Amino acid sequence: MTSPRISRISSIDLLRGAVMVLMAIDHVRVYSGVPAGGHDPAVFFTRWITHFCVPAFVFFAGTSAFLYGTRHTKKELTQYLFIRGMLLVLLELTVIRFGWMFNFDFGSFTLAGVIWMLGWCMILLAAFVRLRAQTVGIIGFLIAAGQQVFHYLPQVLPGSFRAPFGQVWEFFYPSGLQGVPGIAILYVLIPWIGVMMLGYAFGMVMLKDAVTRRKFCLVCGWLAIGLFLVIAGIQTAMQTAPPNALPFVLRMLSQQKYPASQLYLLMTLGPLLVLLPLAERARGWIAGVLETFGRVPFFYYLLHIPLIHVLALFTNYIREGAFHQDWYNTAPFTEIPGDHRWSLGLLYLVFIIAELILYLACRSYAKYKFLHPEKKWLRYI
Repeated sequence: MTSPRISRISSIDLLRGAVMVLMAIDHVRVYSGVPAGGHDPAVFFTRWITHFCVPAFVFFAGTSAFLYGTRHTKKELTQYLFIRGMLLVLLELTVIRFGWMFNFDFGSFTLAGVIWMLGWCMILLAAFVRLRAQTVGIIGFLIAAGQQVFHYLPQVLPGSFRAPFGQVWEFFYPSGLQGVPGIAILYVLIPWIGVMMLGYAFGMVMLKDAVTRRKFCLVCGWLAIGLFLVIAGIQTAMQTAPPNALPFVLRMLSQQKYPASQLYLLMTLGPLLVLLPLAERARGWIAGVLETFGRVPFFYYLLHIPLIHVLALFTNYIREGAFHQDWYNTAPFTEIPGDHRWSLGLLYLVFIIAELILYLACRSYAKYKFLHPEKKWLRYI
């Protein structure tokens, strides 16, 4: 019989694995040149469904940190978060950047992407873990809910300090000031540090009995979904739709991701909470595959970008007789001519091939990691 503890941890792995699969769809889309959205519902939802990825990564990273802390001292948890955070930042700037672009031209383009953001959020979270989890959650909620306040913070500084401070502050929240040249900031740290802190506080719920966990997840999840539908629906209805605008529902679902607005977070975190109790009871081979991905999420991430990049190059060569690496020199901001973009069918075919390869690799690595607990460095990847 599966123990309650294994069941609830497996549920996190399963959902994390599911959103990682969705993430791969989006990254294949990047290399295919298919636009992010549009009037075609198939194209729109190919992009929209991937919006659940980053909120799940960040929220469950906080939950995993809390659960790690139940088995270790606060000092050990602080050290773990700091070391892992620094490792993520370093790998974002080196291995992951190379996987995206296959070049070393750091001077012209560097990406501060999701792994960069996750790393710095872990480092920031390390400064709060000595507080009560409830306090961490309250602070996280205030940051996420009141994020726009951070836009105005640099404005209170004297003019001579504003510009140099702004270069650093652009990594935290957009303020309209000039950031560091040559670095594309895809994910600022606010509101994501707030989401990670909420996930950390949510770890307390994961220690409760199954009935309490289920009730909490369903109440909070459906409340978030209801708030989103009401607020986003009213907001969309009050806006004047321009000519050739998206249909009402698609406009309502088109919420701001960079930085993630409050409505975006309600739209994504609500369904994740509702699905968590279902994930605890999930069985079968599909659940097993998703759990395998979710047990080694960072290994999956490190592998999937260069794998998709290679598959894209070979797909281009088969279709056109040329690899067209020049299209990907600033990936994920690709430059693919419209008449060279893939069809959705080809996009999903390449995605399926990538997932088969990733499953075999992740299954082998998860087994190796399980059989070698003495190798402490494996817990960081």
